Amino acid sequence: MSALMLDHVAIATPDLDAGSAPYIALGLHPEGPDEDVTTQGVRVRAFQVGDTLIELLMPTRPESPITTFLEKKGPGLHHTAYRVADLDAEMTRLRADGARFLNPEPTPGRAGTRVAFLHPKWGQGTLIELVEHPEGGPQHGPVPRQEEGLASDQEVSRH
Repeated sequence: MSALMLDHVAIATPDLDAGSAPYIALGLHPEGPDEDVTTQGVRVRAFQVGDTLIELLMPTRPESPITTFLEKKGPGLHHTAYRVADLDAEMTRLRADGARFLNPEPTPGRAGTRVAFLHPKWGQGTLIELVEHPEGGPQHGPVPRQEEGLASDQEVSRH
């Protein structure tokens, strides 16, 4: 397995505007419009920090996992997410090492990604998400330079 990159840190909040206040006070600005991820029952607001995002997650329905999280723990850190090139291969590899996933197959994520969550017991109490970006790489962070084999040395356009 190659070195992982932190894709995002997800923060659960009952209200995106209230949850955004600390990040706006730090001088950050939302990266494009909020996005609904219907498979997870959340609305996501993202803030760029270097090559990583802070994603605020607000539930959009009562049966959302974020609703349950907020009821049990209140607002705060929900999970950390890591970029992988081949999600299916990574799930197979980790299962062979005894990892447990919350869902048997990847699900759609924000910005056209495919995602899979590892069980928090496997992550020593931390929910871990694996993220595979669509062809062309992440929708945030720098794109590798031309000499690294891609056609652009500009940053990926923001949503």
